[in-house]
Amino acid sequence: MYVKMKGPSFRGLTFMLAVAFLVWSFSSEGCHGRATGKHWRQNREALPALSSKKGKTHNHGGAHKGNHHGGASKTKPPSRKMPKPDVSRSPPPQKGSRSSMFNVLDFGARGDGKTDDTKAFQDTWTATCKVTASTFIVPSKYVFLVGPISFSGPYCQPNIVFQLDGKIIAPTDFKVWGRGLFQWLQFTKLMGLTIQGNGIIDGRGSVWWQVSSFDDTIDHEFKLLIPLNSSVQEKPPAPARSELVGKMPRIKPTALRFYGSFNVTVTGITIQNSPQCHLKFDNCIGVLVHDFSVSSPSDSPNTDGIHLQNSKDVLIHNTTLSCGDDCISIQTGCSNVYVHNINCGPGHGISIGSLGKDNTKACVSNITVRDVIMHNTMNGVRIKTWQGGLGVVQGVLFSNIQVSEVKIPIVIDQFYCDKEKCSNQTSAVALSGINYERIRGTYTVKPVHFACSDNLPCTDISLTAIDLKPLQELYHLYGAFCWQTFGELRTPTVPPIDCLQIGKPSTNKIQNDFDSCGV
Repeated sequence: MYVKMKGPSFRGLTFMLAVAFLVWSFSSEGCHGRATGKHWRQNREALPALSSKKGKTHNHGGAHKGNHHGGASKTKPPSRKMPKPDVSRSPPPQKGSRSSMFNVLDFGARGDGKTDDTKAFQDTWTATCKVTASTFIVPSKYVFLVGPISFSGPYCQPNIVFQLDGKIIAPTDFKVWGRGLFQWLQFTKLMGLTIQGNGIIDGRGSVWWQVSSFDDTIDHEFKLLIPLNSSVQEKPPAPARSELVGKMPRIKPTALRFYGSFNVTVTGITIQNSPQCHLKFDNCIGVLVHDFSVSSPSDSPNTDGIHLQNSKDVLIHNTTLSCGDDCISIQTGCSNVYVHNINCGPGHGISIGSLGKDNTKACVSNITVRDVIMHNTMNGVRIKTWQGGLGVVQGVLFSNIQVSEVKIPIVIDQFYCDKEKCSNQTSAVALSGINYERIRGTYTVKPVHFACSDNLPCTDISLTAIDLKPLQELYHLYGAFCWQTFGELRTPTVPPIDCLQIGKPSTNKIQNDFDSCGV
């Protein structure tokens, strides 16, 4: 019996030794697997493509942990289910995912420049509006005819990108506009919206300019131009008439308007030939405009490049503006505006105002305009207010302005009037703390025109390093003009601006607290 049992016992012993060896081997590899597996799990979410490969490498450690009876070969492979994502981070986008990209072509837009694509744009916006950080795509190589439209919040998700690489054109059919609208493309009550791309917004404004050109307002500074001969017109000529005269409404739309929005960016695009203002920001906080351009003829009436109203914390830079009115217009309610590196012309320069029309209150403060090149503009840097207005403009710096063939480079006009005649009134918007430095180049009518209120003179006006030389072309030349303007000459000026009264006025009437603007 003993001899008979020897064989099996030996074989059993051999088997047990083999199992022990395997267990020892698996235990050693499993420790290594757990050590690296901990490190791997921390980075697994960032490298999903490697999950299946690394899962195979570490199966042994997982098998040993769940099998204490030496039955490793019968254990199911570990699940390859991804670990629960870290909720503090967005999951990586899947390759080819377009869930946040909305192309107008996918919503029925034709892009042939003839078919009305307004509904397709509206439907695209409805889908885009629902997704945070989504992208509204207007593709290149297409021309989209779009009527008046509002891309509205306030229930849209934030940080939407309007990617404009194609061309959007306005309808010229007067029936589309009814009795008239104040804007064509409007974005309202949005947060973090960006309009970017290489595309064009074309207002096709010539049909509007031709209709009511005789009803348009007249820039007051035209009255200061005295032609050398009768062949020179004091006012720009009215554009040629067309078959649409009398049909287009008198109210002209702004091409692109933002209202009641926060942290808005416009970059890369071009707006051209707007019926009226090209780009307007109204009641916005946090505005950024850069690498942007406006293009309209010099005789296109009231076609401001960028118009700011009741907006704060504005930065505009690296922009080229050619139009028929102010390159940049800064209206009431604006503060903390910084404008730099601008090419302006043709146009009417960069203006604060007009302010105080119809006895209204105007408040403007902390405005900086610097590093600007102006060529062939009506004015350079200008502040214009109406008689009878209330409020205050203060804390303004115009610095490093290069002017070339500009009619009047430096203007304060507190008798602004865009009609043939305006009534005299005693109240005025107060102007104080206006600083001009390093304004240089050539003028063709007058270097400086300071016309301040009799009842409320301009105070704390400073001039530094002013160097302006005359260049007679079409108009009579005049010297510097000052009226009720007080301040200081911090350096000698060319030409001498002797008309500035040094110091402060002997009697400075104080308006009531309503005019203080809280600043």
